[in-house]
Amino acid sequence: MVELTAGQRQVTDDLDQLLAILPPPLGQSLTHHPQREELLEIVLDLGRLPEARFIHSTQYLAETPVSREMLQYAVDRVGEFGGDNRAGIERTLHRISALRNRQGTIIGLTCRVGRAVFGTIGMIRDLVESGQSILLLGRPGVGKTTALREIARVLADELHKRVVIIDTSNEIAGDGDIPHPAIGKARRMQVARPELQHQVMIEAVENHMPQVIIIDEISTELEALAARTIAERGVQLIGTAHGNQIENLIKNPTLADLVGGIQSVTLGDEEARRRGTQKSVLERKAPPTFQIAVEMLERDRWVVHLDVATSVDLLLRGRQPSPEIRGVAADGSVVISRPEPPPPAIGGSISASAPLLA
Repeated sequence: MVELTAGQRQVTDDLDQLLAILPPPLGQSLTHHPQREELLEIVLDLGRLPEARFIHSTQYLAETPVSREMLQYAVDRVGEFGGDNRAGIERTLHRISALRNRQGTIIGLTCRVGRAVFGTIGMIRDLVESGQSILLLGRPGVGKTTALREIARVLADELHKRVVIIDTSNEIAGDGDIPHPAIGKARRMQVARPELQHQVMIEAVENHMPQVIIIDEISTELEALAARTIAERGVQLIGTAHGNQIENLIKNPTLADLVGGIQSVTLGDEEARRRGTQKSVLERKAPPTFQIAVEMLERDRWVVHLDVATSVDLLLRGRQPSPEIRGVAADGSVVISRPEPPPPAIGGSISASAPLLA
C-alpha cells in the first residue's frame, strides 16, 4: 500500500525500459539527460531527425535522420500493435503509437512516457469516496488517465471496493496480461478492438459484479449508452470524455447523454414571456449519467461541478453555474473556493435554433 501525506506525490515511470527499445545512441542520449524527469514522448519519423519532447521544450536526439532500420529496431522490441495502432511494453505504462503509409508499413513512432503518480487525487478524494459517478474532462496530456489509475488503486486497496477497469488501449494498467501495480487490486478487462469497448463495459457488469467501473475516453454514442446502463444498475462509474468543459458535452450530440441529453421544447406564450426567451428552447431530458464533473484545467487546479444536473440546467438557461475551484496550497492542503457567478446573459436560455457542434 502506498501511504502519502497531504500534498506528497510519488512518481514511478520505468523509463529505462522505454529507452531500451530505442536504437542505442538515442536511448543513451536520454539516460542521464538533465530533463529526464520531464520527458513526455519520443518521436521517430522516417527521414526526419529524432525528437525528444519535454514539458517545456523539444530537442533533437541525433544529427542523423530516422531510417527504416531504426524504426524496425524499436518495433521488434515492443508488443503487438492493435487495431488502434498502439502497442506497449509489458508491465509498464508506456505507449507506442504507429504512423503507417497507405500500404500499412510503419513510417513513424510516437513513444509516450507512462508514469504512475501516487497522490494525484487528493483534491477530489472526498468525491471518490462518496460513491457518486465522476466524469473527468480536460485537454490531452493534463493527467486524466493518471488520475483514473490512482482512483482505481484508492478504491480497490484503501476502500476495498470491487473495481473493474475497461482498458481499451492498455494505457491504464499497462501492456501484457499482468496489470501494472499502480492500479492496486483493481481488475482489468482488455478490449480486443476499440469499437468493442461498449460491449466490454456491459460484459463487466453482467459477469464480474463490480461496485466500480473505470473507463477512459468515452467517445461514441454506444459507449455513452453503455455508461448510462451501468449507472442505472447502481454501479459507480469513473470515466473521462473528450472535451475540456461541460459546455463541450452539451454541444456534442454524441456525448450529450452523459450530462442528461438535450431536447428541444416549445413553450407556451405566457411561459416564454415569463422566462424572457424564445418559444423554442433547449432543456435537459434525463438525469445525467455522471452526478459530478471535474474540469482538469491544470495539474493543481480543478473545477468541480458537484451537481451536473444543476450546472447543465443553468447553462441551457444562459446562466453560469458556480462550481468549486480546487487547488493545492504550498503546504499540500486542499484549497476550495467558489467564486460568484457572472450575471446571466441577455436573452435567457439557449434557443433550440442554436447550433449543436459535433
